[in-house]
Amino acid sequence: MKTLYSARYGVDHICFTHHTNAVIFSSSNGSDESFRYLSLYDNRFLRYFRGHTQRVVSLCMSPKNDSFMSGSLDHTVRLWDLRSNVCQGLLRVRGRLSVAYDQQGLVFAVAMEGGAIKLFDGRSFDKGPFDTFLVGGDTAEVAGMKFSNDGKMMLLSTTNSRVYLLDAYSGKKMHGFTLKPSRDEETLEASFSPDGRYVISGSGDGSLRIWSSLSGAEVACWTNNAGIPAVVKWAPRRLMFATASYVLAFWIPDVSKL
Repeated sequence: MKTLYSARYGVDHICFTHHTNAVIFSSSNGSDESFRYLSLYDNRFLRYFRGHTQRVVSLCMSPKNDSFMSGSLDHTVRLWDLRSNVCQGLLRVRGRLSVAYDQQGLVFAVAMEGGAIKLFDGRSFDKGPFDTFLVGGDTAEVAGMKFSNDGKMMLLSTTNSRVYLLDAYSGKKMHGFTLKPSRDEETLEASFSPDGRYVISGSGDGSLRIWSSLSGAEVACWTNNAGIPAVVKWAPRRLMFATASYVLAFWIPDVSKL
C-alpha cells in the first residue's frame, strides 16, 4: 500500500481517471476551490482546474474518455477535459447538486434541489436538457447520483438519509430506502452492484444495508464494519466492493445468502 499526503489542500471528492496512476480530487481546506490532477506514481500535480468559487460537492469522470464534470455550491456545473485546464462548458443550476454520466458517456444528468433531475446530451449540452424528471415527495438537498451499468436505473441520495431507485428512461420512482442518519450529518454513498441486482449503502448506525433493486426488499444488513461506512465503491468487473470510514475494508459478498 502506498500513502500520499495533501496536507496543504486536503482531499474531499476524488476519482480515478482512465490512467491507472492518476486521480483528480477537490480540496477540503475551504480556502482553495480549485481541484487537481495528481500523478500517484510520483505524487506530482499534473494540472490545476480553476473556476469554482465555492466548495466542489460532486465530481464525475466520463466512462469513455478524458472528459469530466464538477458541481459546486456556487450553483454551477463545469465540464472539463484532462488535457486542458480551460473549462469546456458551464451550466447554472439552483441549490446543491450532483452530477453523473451514464455508462456510455453520451448522456449526463444533473440533480438539484426540489427533486429535479435534468438529462443532457453530452454532445449538445448547450441546447439545454432533453428531458427533466421530478422526484416528488422529498425536498432535501441532493447528496449523490449514479447510473446502473446497464443504464436502465438511477440512484439518487439525499442529505436526509433517503435513497431513491429510479427508472432512468421515465424518471419513475421504483423504490425508496431509509437509512439511519449520521450523527455528524455526513453524507452516505449508495451504489449499485455491477449486475444492477442490488443497492448497497452505509447507514448512520455503522451498518451496511443491501436491498434488491427488483423488489425493493432489504436482503441483508451487515454490522461488522468499523465506523460509519460513508463511501461504498464496487470493483468494475468483480463482485467485490470496498467501504471507507476511518478504516478501509474490502468485502466479497456471498450472493447465495442474499
